[in-house]
Amino acid sequence: MSSTSTSSDASRSSGSSAEPSARPWGRLAGAWCAGLVLAGVSVVVGCRSAGADAITPVPQLLAFLPWLLVPVSAAALLSLLVRWWPGPVWGAALLATLAWFLQPYGPAREPGGPVAARLTVLTSNVEFGWATDALLKAVHRETPDIVFVQECEYGCQATLRRELAGPYPYRQAVEGDTSVGSVILSRYPLTPAATIPAEMGMPGAVADVDGTAVRLQLAHPKPPLPGQVCLWKRELGRIAAWAGRQGGPVILAGDFNASQDHAAFRRILDTGLRDAARLTGESHEPSWPSRTTPAFGTQIDHVLLSADFSASRARFLDLPGTDHRTLLVDIALHGRR
Repeated sequence: MSSTSTSSDASRSSGSSAEPSARPWGRLAGAWCAGLVLAGVSVVVGCRSAGADAITPVPQLLAFLPWLLVPVSAAALLSLLVRWWPGPVWGAALLATLAWFLQPYGPAREPGGPVAARLTVLTSNVEFGWATDALLKAVHRETPDIVFVQECEYGCQATLRRELAGPYPYRQAVEGDTSVGSVILSRYPLTPAATIPAEMGMPGAVADVDGTAVRLQLAHPKPPLPGQVCLWKRELGRIAAWAGRQGGPVILAGDFNASQDHAAFRRILDTGLRDAARLTGESHEPSWPSRTTPAFGTQIDHVLLSADFSASRARFLDLPGTDHRTLLVDIALHGRR
């Protein structure tokens, strides 16, 4: 009897001593995991605060900056569970900073002059021409006045020329294969204008909109893939330099491969152009990748307007065959007082 009791007591004693020894290791591992997540997000948030797109993987993560609220919240909760008290404080600071960056960037002032013309603008990346047929249906249905098409290769351009020559007699294009080809279609008369030098086509034109000259420019810089981030920055810089030289009404539209959380894109907005989606309350509606939108994604397709325009509505359309959503905006050109 005595021997059994002693053995039982020893067993309980052994179990109770082993249990606490395991807990510190679990807490340490949890604290490390939380700390690594918070440190990684801090680097991205620091770059956003400093206005630096930095190097891979920062530009790629900046595109999805609002979604970093999820891992930060998880890391803060894990810190609480393992009783690592710096974690919740660190997490709260990051959450507050990320929430601040959710605000739309740039002013939203309305022009004061009378409306001179109302028009609808559509921009669509048809992904190597694969969504050409879907784009035709959307154009026939929505009847936009000006259409910007990216990644419109030879077959796409031939189809658009054949099917849309009637409603869109004016066009300005850069021809090319795969992602290089791009085209602007218009109901208004177009005069050719200089293109912006880039790896992929970025045609330009001047439209005669009821007697007012409006500079049209298609944007399609290279994406910030690993190994070509410098090229992406350089081409966005050329777009910003071009925008800074404009003095009249401007519509700059296309697939920018950049969101408002990229410093290179904000420099374009700093020239005075305004994002039509931001003006209509749709600044966080994702446009890419289409297979996960609208539940998850980022807005990299934009229609940017000079202060001569107001915007009343922006819609993102889902077209089969492309990884981008098509953006359709209703805008008004205002005359001077």
